[in-house]
Amino acid sequence: MTVRILPDNLIDQIAAGEVVERPASVVKELVENALDAGADQIVIDITDGGRTLINIVDNGSGMGKADLEKCIQRHATSKLPDDDLLAIGFMGFRGEALPSIASVSDMTVDTNDGSGGLQMDCSTGEIKPSAWEAGTRVRVENLFSKTPARLKFLRADRAEMTGIVEIVKRLACARPDAGFILNNKWRFPKGQPFVERIVAVMGEDVRGRMIEIENESQGLKLSGFVSTPTLRRASSVDQYLFVNGRPVKDKVLVGALRAAYMDVMSAREFPLCALYLELPAREVDVNVSPAKTEVHFLEPARVRSFIIRTLRDAIALPLAKQSIENRAESIEHGVELWRQPAVQHFDVNNAVIKVCEPERRFDFDDKKSEIINHKSEIAACPLGRVIGQIGNKYILAESANGLVIVDQHAAHERIVYEKLRNREIKTQVLLSPIVIKLKPEEVQSLGEIGAELESSGLKISEFGEDAVAVYEKPADWDMDFEQVLRDIAAEVMAHGHSSKLSERLHLKLANHACHHSVRAGQKLDVAQMDALLRDIEKTERAGQCNHGRPVYKIIRISELDGRFERV
Repeated sequence: MTVRILPDNLIDQIAAGEVVERPASVVKELVENALDAGADQIVIDITDGGRTLINIVDNGSGMGKADLEKCIQRHATSKLPDDDLLAIGFMGFRGEALPSIASVSDMTVDTNDGSGGLQMDCSTGEIKPSAWEAGTRVRVENLFSKTPARLKFLRADRAEMTGIVEIVKRLACARPDAGFILNNKWRFPKGQPFVERIVAVMGEDVRGRMIEIENESQGLKLSGFVSTPTLRRASSVDQYLFVNGRPVKDKVLVGALRAAYMDVMSAREFPLCALYLELPAREVDVNVSPAKTEVHFLEPARVRSFIIRTLRDAIALPLAKQSIENRAESIEHGVELWRQPAVQHFDVNNAVIKVCEPERRFDFDDKKSEIINHKSEIAACPLGRVIGQIGNKYILAESANGLVIVDQHAAHERIVYEKLRNREIKTQVLLSPIVIKLKPEEVQSLGEIGAELESSGLKISEFGEDAVAVYEKPADWDMDFEQVLRDIAAEVMAHGHSSKLSERLHLKLANHACHHSVRAGQKLDVAQMDALLRDIEKTERAGQCNHGRPVYKIIRISELDGRFERV
């Protein structure tokens, strides 16, 4: 078989298959080009899900004739001035998007860099003067008309439009300083406050339910917002991740996010986030795939542990530290309520928990003292004063904000789990090490995370090139060591890290906490109920049990007034 050089048009179409998968890919590449050109206002118009028309107008710097001639040539780019692939400061850099799009569509470009308007027919390369005044417009018509077989793989217009909306939302989160308008329906105004941009992208239900993130350590910086554990989705649709300003779908970041929420959310549920990771450009390789959505970190384990630690600290704030609203309300009534309470100890199912007894103060005349004392008891503790128990399952309490309903099993389960999790892992030294035969590459991968395994109670060492020896394991925990270590090694080889062992440890602790907690259906006296409330107020991640179910619900006074038609 004779070797031959492929014609340029076929080379472009092959390249287009990597860069231009569907209409959303075209929108992504063209909007990123606009942002790289300095645009802060971008208007996108789509017809028939993008197959008939994709029209993108920006107010960027535009192009002169020389740049316009080169822009549809393969691997022509203005974004690598120093030819350094480890110092990329733009969203694009490969010089593949425009020639790829032009090879599978009818594309025209109108632009003006201040020296006069120009229009180029990308099918012929012809350039002529135009009345275009500023910035650039790229008009893509009849997508995949030159490769009809690709048309068969497009989905319905509605589905393709959904993909385009998702891309625009992701870019709108990446650049909250820029304005985006899609089909005059999805609008993200320029200068929109970042919190409002998040609400506009994710939906009104996130308002007031996102936690702000800000942490920096040893060259790594993480900022943005994550959802409270009680706000979750059935899919990862509202997870927006960025590395040095670039939207990515990276397995290290996704794995770290999952691990951070592991003990507050079901594995079948997903937190919401808009997270921005910044690190030195030379510590991350963005030249991994033509779509530029994947990255490789120089030290993935360090990045992962930094993200997990930052997010866990953010969502672990005990309820007692979130009681500013209650405290402010009590001061408004003329008495300082937040004092160190007296403490009594009670025993519930062999778990010692505490009862908070707020100090009584009488700062008003005798007629008001009883009312003020009642308010003091309510406001001194965030989950309020116990009223009673319903169905031997739920604790009712009165707080300054309204009626509190607490799931007694979920509450005690969280308390027990946190105590177990914060204890040092008990380990058992094996009298005879267990030798496990593995592939040499699996042995090497396990060696890379030896310290991480040891922190979870599993101590191993290499036993030749194709085996490891297990010397120490978590106490009272039998496992299929060969299968566990193979799973861990496979994850390390694929992603540079592993969460398999920590997930198994979490499940073990979660099951123990579940089986050793107050049961639904168990009758409690007032002291025991009050003890549970006081302890959960001081417990990290108190809003949900370790299976992700809510621990308590608050029905505000205003909602109760509405239900009883009190205006």
